[in-house]
Amino acid sequence: MADYLLFGFLGLLLHLLGFIGCFVPVLPGPLIAYASLWLLTLWGYPISATALCLWSLVLIIVSVLDYVLPSICAKRFRCSGGGVFGSFIGTIIGLFFLPWGLFLGPFLGAALGELLAGRDLRAALKGGLGALLGFFLCLLLKLLAVAAFCWQFWVRFPACP
Repeated sequence: MADYLLFGFLGLLLHLLGFIGCFVPVLPGPLIAYASLWLLTLWGYPISATALCLWSLVLIIVSVLDYVLPSICAKRFRCSGGGVFGSFIGTIIGLFFLPWGLFLGPFLGAALGELLAGRDLRAALKGGLGALLGFFLCLLLKLLAVAAFCWQFWVRFPACP
């Protein structure tokens, strides 16, 4: 019974840290929540290799998109190369100015990149808005991935010891 409670507590802890990690860039939220699936397998409740590979693919895609989606969205809002590069740099620099840097970094980076590229203020703000939209899309994707990992864990977790 104690093992069962410990196992459930560890799963819950990984999921809570996973959700917190979606908002705090120092913690890789989806990776932490994904670790609960391996915990489940190591504890003796197997998950098929195919399922683990598919969830690994989801984890990789979400992790990559977390860094490039703000720049992609800025580009879709007709940002120049300077704005896209500024969005990427702003995302990285924003990590040092938590919590506001998370939101303002991509926006200001894209807007400043546009202004430095010689675009007018309206185009710069439009590019910054695209980068900000990309940030929120990343946040949504990470939350969905963590929720899916949590769901997979608790569906497979035994109902009683």
